[in-house]
Amino acid sequence: MTSRFTELTVDCHDPERLAAFWCAVLDFEVIDRGEDKVEIGSWVPTVEAVRARQMPPTLVFIRVPEGKTAKNRLHLDVSPIDRGTDEEVERLLALGATTVDVGQGPGRSWVVMADPEGNEFDVLRTLAAPE
Repeated sequence: MTSRFTELTVDCHDPERLAAFWCAVLDFEVIDRGEDKVEIGSWVPTVEAVRARQMPPTLVFIRVPEGKTAKNRLHLDVSPIDRGTDEEVERLLALGATTVDVGQGPGRSWVVMADPEGNEFDVLRTLAAPE
């Protein structure tokens, strides 16, 4: 048997704030809380469900004392499903994201953004049904 991708962990200063941001971005819910950590997901994993099939990973936000010092080597990509990319970028800006330049250059089909703690992510093409 192989392994399953079950969680992606993000180091941060404020797990509650970052979890709230990503819940709003992804329409996830908090599924677990502990001292200095918050886990969010689109489903509540069980051992049986994880063994049975590949499911979307959860996001776990862990409090750490150090700050972010360089460009992420791993980042999330998101695709809007019910609006255009530009409208999604505006929504994410209102939630506390910022646009960032990581050397991507002009004319790209995606937008590089950062969450409230500076972790980069990309907003890709829309998956909304054509009007």
